[in-house]
Amino acid sequence: MRRRPSGSAAEDEDEDSFSAASSTVASPVGAQGEQSQPDPASTEESAKKPPPLKSGGKKVERASGTEASPAAGLRPWKPPTSTAASSGKRPKNMIPLAREITIDKMPDPRVHRRPRPRSPWLCSLATFLTFSTSAVILFTIVRSFLVRHLDVKGCRMPRMHPAYAELVDFDTEHTRFATKYSLYLYREVGIDDDDLKVNGVPVIFIPGNAGSYRQVRSIAAEAAYYFHNIVQHDPAAIEGGARSLDFFTVDFNEDITAFHGQTLLDQAEYLNDAVAYILSLYHDSRRSTRDSDLPDPTSVIVLGHSMGGIVARTMLTMPNYQSSTINTIITMSAPHARPPVSFDSDVVKTYKRINDYWRQAYSQKWANNNPLWHVTLISIAGGSLDTVVPSDYASLTSLVPETHGFTVFTSSVPNVWTGMDHQQILWCDQLRRAVVRSLMEIVDVNRPGQTKLRLDRMRIFKKWFLTGMEGVVEKTLPQRDPTTLLTLEDNSNSIISEDTRLTLRKFGHSRKPRAYLLPVPPQGTPGGKKFTLLTDQRLDAPGENGKLEVLFCSVFPLHPGQSATLFSMNMDLSGDSSGSTRLACKNAAADIIPLPASTRTSKFPFEDTTPFSYLQYDLEDIAEHQYVAVVDKAVDPTSGWVVAEFTNAESTIRTNIGLTHLLTVGMRMRLPATRPMMVDVKIPALHSSLLAYKLSIGSQACGDEGELFTPLLRQYVSDPYESKYFVNVRQANINLHGIAPFMPPPLKARSSGTGASLQFWFDPTCNTSVDISLKVDVVGSMGKLPMRYRTVLAAFPLLVVALVLRKQFSVYDSTGVFMSFSEGTDLVLRQSLPIVLLALTFFSMSLVRANSEPPKSGIISNFFNWRDNATESAVDFTRNDLLLGSQDPFFWFLVPLLGLVSAGVCVAVHYITLIITHTLATVYGLLTTRPGWMRNDDKKRVAMAFAPSSPRRRIITTSILLFFVATFIPYQFAYMVACIVQIATCVRALHYAQETRSGAHLNFYNYVHSILIVMLWVLPINLPVLVVWIHNLAVHWLTPFSSHHNVLSIMPLLLLVETLTSGKMIPRMTTSLRYVTNTLFCFLAIYAAVYGVTYAYLLHHLFNFSAAWLVAVHLSNSTFSLSGLSQMLEGEDEADEPNKKRP
Repeated sequence: MRRRPSGSAAEDEDEDSFSAASSTVASPVGAQGEQSQPDPASTEESAKKPPPLKSGGKKVERASGTEASPAAGLRPWKPPTSTAASSGKRPKNMIPLAREITIDKMPDPRVHRRPRPRSPWLCSLATFLTFSTSAVILFTIVRSFLVRHLDVKGCRMPRMHPAYAELVDFDTEHTRFATKYSLYLYREVGIDDDDLKVNGVPVIFIPGNAGSYRQVRSIAAEAAYYFHNIVQHDPAAIEGGARSLDFFTVDFNEDITAFHGQTLLDQAEYLNDAVAYILSLYHDSRRSTRDSDLPDPTSVIVLGHSMGGIVARTMLTMPNYQSSTINTIITMSAPHARPPVSFDSDVVKTYKRINDYWRQAYSQKWANNNPLWHVTLISIAGGSLDTVVPSDYASLTSLVPETHGFTVFTSSVPNVWTGMDHQQILWCDQLRRAVVRSLMEIVDVNRPGQTKLRLDRMRIFKKWFLTGMEGVVEKTLPQRDPTTLLTLEDNSNSIISEDTRLTLRKFGHSRKPRAYLLPVPPQGTPGGKKFTLLTDQRLDAPGENGKLEVLFCSVFPLHPGQSATLFSMNMDLSGDSSGSTRLACKNAAADIIPLPASTRTSKFPFEDTTPFSYLQYDLEDIAEHQYVAVVDKAVDPTSGWVVAEFTNAESTIRTNIGLTHLLTVGMRMRLPATRPMMVDVKIPALHSSLLAYKLSIGSQACGDEGELFTPLLRQYVSDPYESKYFVNVRQANINLHGIAPFMPPPLKARSSGTGASLQFWFDPTCNTSVDISLKVDVVGSMGKLPMRYRTVLAAFPLLVVALVLRKQFSVYDSTGVFMSFSEGTDLVLRQSLPIVLLALTFFSMSLVRANSEPPKSGIISNFFNWRDNATESAVDFTRNDLLLGSQDPFFWFLVPLLGLVSAGVCVAVHYITLIITHTLATVYGLLTTRPGWMRNDDKKRVAMAFAPSSPRRRIITTSILLFFVATFIPYQFAYMVACIVQIATCVRALHYAQETRSGAHLNFYNYVHSILIVMLWVLPINLPVLVVWIHNLAVHWLTPFSSHHNVLSIMPLLLLVETLTSGKMIPRMTTSLRYVTNTLFCFLAIYAAVYGVTYAYLLHHLFNFSAAWLVAVHLSNSTFSLSGLSQMLEGEDEADEPNKKRP
């Protein structure tokens, strides 16, 4: 209702109509038979009114029970006669109000002119600016997320011919979930035709959230072809225990495990039963064709995708788990560190129980006390292309020590070198080859566990999944014996002088094999030297006849009686020389590090070209040798190149710039012309997952001979193991998965100064300096927010909505006007929200400082749930759960930024709801309009009556719904029904307020609309469990959820919604109890901001508790007795009788 200047004639006219409507409220019909009395507080205020105002130069007087001055040109107003009031009859010319819409202690407008509610469409300047700014920020974030800093997809499509054999014998005798889930054995058509008997090593595949059992086909097909075409023809591999893999897969009917903890536990229980059944197949000669001399399998290998990886870890914590039946787990895109969403309490609690079990197991001092001592866990993440599960959550650093597992990104895996999305990681041809070859190598059917020892398994996994340049990767050279005897002529001129780089631009120049010897510096040489070699050729293993072979040699004097046949290979390069030198050598081919080829034509690292071969040894790894022999075995001139050198500490550059300096100024450096081939630039400030950078590399001139290769860049972090390669690089987008929000701290504290590193390979023959610059990409960094903070939009908006409701109730209790949500939003944006966001900002900064300090013992530490023991388990793994989970004070601005975005989203949702309700109210008005031939007063009476259902019907409906919640349906379903009912109530209230143009009814509409807004924001928290329940109905699984049938979790909300369907306005609280309402919504707002992201499911319960208080306030103004309740249940109210009469 539009406000007019006080004292205007137009306002007086409007005031008369408002008074007339209000007098109807005071009538017995509008107040259920009782004469409404003026509010004493309002009467007292009217006594203090200022002198009469002047309007248009004429005095206008108003007083209780008096009429306006005739000078104002207004008709005298006459109150209704006492006869009508005493008899309870309604004058024909008066429009009836809803029978149960009452205004508690509303003062008579004739006594005190109340402030009228403003239009719900109000949009103040503060609201408009907030929405506009939020829209711009949100648009920038979404656009940056969709188009900037995107990794290129480089997966190649695989081929397979799958077949699935259902194991129908695995029935209800083995598991109680046999009617819901199914177990299949995979067979590759053309390889395993008509062979349904098990004969290899059992591997079980677990699909993820809404995943299919058929997703096993790509990896299982590669395993079948790899064994059939290669492994079975290798006698050494068969002797070492290699066998085919029997892939079993589970049909979970596309269960939704990410949203429902009980479903996750059900799957884990079923899989433990399945493992016991699978192992029993190998004991049955009718179902197995294994060699009887081999031990029966006692363990299976588990391969899990997405939430299937979490189910795999859950299996080891279940009561029906049989010890040592699982020893190897490989997961792909599995969110180990924390649940992807926290909308279900069971998911959060299950995650906590599982992670606590694994951490406690690995905190044991003795292996006998660790039930997971034999288990290896490998987590493979897809990187930034995975927009379903944040790859930060795949980290195992807070769960598993490096001796038992690690996390690696697909862009790090040799010969894969590409990121993958959530589904690609299952079928990517390059990755499935690496996975299958690692599995084949760890298999050992000669042991009951069917795999090699844990240390050997970890070494194999590091070999296949890590780049080889990580510090945890063991070099095989020191562990092997010499296998090659290299004979050279005396006084050879092939010995390269110390500190001289070896560079060959082509092979076979001498038209005979030739060895180039690089002297190994003595151990203890200052400068921390290392040996590096890079070539575009594949290095030969012993016995191969390629172009290039690299040997690490020691002088081997041949004593009388000692035979040279001790070596499997003899390489005599002495020619016809009488004198010779013999060297005992080890071949370095096993330690090759493949690097993507970087040439002028290179665009992506995953291109199907021959990779570079790279060797890198620290001096202590080769200290026992005297020479490095680079043998050119070509006898004809051929293309190719090799560069080898010993470098000192100048190959590693450590920067000391901070994050603020990096953001404001950036980083610039110039590499000198006389630099090593490989330069490693360590940038400790480059550690956050929330920032993106742009790297630029200056060009270099290489003279007339041309360059051997173009600049190659490796961006890497070591916790977790993530490497990205950039070939032929001039410009590069740098982003990483380092320190991320909400991530629990690692089991072992990180060393200071850790961060990302940039490893460059430059052609050393280009004797020119190179300029490197690195700067923060602000817009690109905004695109990193959605994956880390997407659940914030489910929690932070409730902060704004709760503050608005708090303001609305505060004003209503003071003035009797329930302001619109728009007006409340305006007041919150100008008053409450800035203060709250400022306080939360300081709170977040204090949390970061507190978390950076070590835990303290004592009362304070116990209050915050810090553990007092001095072991590694004393780490507080929940310290990053609060607010926005930031671990860096640099990101203090995220609280006001996301708060502003949430406020804008709230405004948008509010106006969208207004549009929907007004549209529905218009339709409702058209449907309830009577024909034109009816009498005018009858049409108004029918069209405008709120017509709520009877108390008896409401009680029965609510009781039936609560009964179903307690027995069959989850309370989330009842909540959705309540939202639908609330929308209907809001539409009717709006239609009634529009027809009556009464401030009282506009108050009621504003009230129900605000409750609807809160319910809509809480609805997404309840929808996932509802979706799971509907899915279970679709697969005919009718077992109720044990954790979602608490009647108290929904009863207050149902009672509130049912109360509002009666059209009854909430009474004003004029006592100190009004602060209870204020406190409840204030607490809801603060909790939504502090704990809402980590424990979002509790937001429903807090709102439910607030609804219980509102119901209590509603009941405080009503007379309730057992006799009245009995009368309601026996029949309709007496007051309903007039409504049944037809005109």
